[in-house]
Amino acid sequence: MRFNNILVVIDPMLETQPSLLRALHLAKQLKKADIRAKLTLFLSLYDFSFEMSAMLSAEERESMHEGIISQKKEWLEELIQQTIPADSGIEIDTTVVWKSRDYEAILEQVKLKNHDLVVKVAKPAEGLDALIFTPTDWQLLRKCPCPILIVKEHEWQPEGRILVAVNVADDEEYHDILNKKLVDASLDLAKVLAAGNIHLATAYPTTPVNMAIDLPEFNPNAYTDSIRGQHLINMKALRQHYCINEDHTHVEEGLPEEVIPQVAEKIKAELVVLGTIGRTGLSAAFLGNTAEHVIGRLNCDVLAIKPDPYELEQMNNSQD
Repeated sequence: MRFNNILVVIDPMLETQPSLLRALHLAKQLKKADIRAKLTLFLSLYDFSFEMSAMLSAEERESMHEGIISQKKEWLEELIQQTIPADSGIEIDTTVVWKSRDYEAILEQVKLKNHDLVVKVAKPAEGLDALIFTPTDWQLLRKCPCPILIVKEHEWQPEGRILVAVNVADDEEYHDILNKKLVDASLDLAKVLAAGNIHLATAYPTTPVNMAIDLPEFNPNAYTDSIRGQHLINMKALRQHYCINEDHTHVEEGLPEEVIPQVAEKIKAELVVLGTIGRTGLSAAFLGNTAEHVIGRLNCDVLAIKPDPYELEQMNNSQD
């Protein structure tokens, strides 16, 4: 997976722009690997008070919009001059739009310009290790067709570890396809970023308490051993396919939203790569999205990758 056309979401409320710094670092590393990457700094604006003023005509509102957009474009140009050396050789563009919903503006831009990566910052929660994810973040995770890199305010360390959250629960073909897509992307990034080792992590479920109570003949230890054994077999097949050392794989009992953050903290991961199905509607309301629950507990950068459309179709068919 190569990232050549990167959309960098700028937050005008921040003094520094972690999304720009991360995208710039990635573009520099790609350039060293003879891969040209274009950065588009993107800003979505909206002020509800302008729309409600009865004193302004439609033409006057449009003129004010254009004036504010022009000011912000100048600000972005100043930001570029302050952040990116003139001789960097990296192609830079800016886009400012007037849109009430940030995530809709981002999605429209991604589709319009065929961006292959969105880089966006997540804000740290005060007094907590986890990050705050806004409604815009969640909407993007569910609907954005290209990968999303959600970053925190820190620098990537040399030889930083990358943790790949995989699903080896069964032999469904689409799970194997998505797992390999995630690992392939992680290996590509590791080469470009001169990152350290790739680690794989998966979670297997605990024994259902009601089964042990309702079925006296049920052996919970044998059940757990069987589930864990199958996960170990499937994980072994995946790691051997990529020649990943056994001590860089983690098969742990529990919920993914608990296991993945624990493993990430244990190995001091700089980046967690995971797949997100992107449920919408009632399915999202009642079932949620496992990836979203995992992401909300992580204290490192996250690269969320969606399955290809045909993989999503397989997933949906399997759930019917």
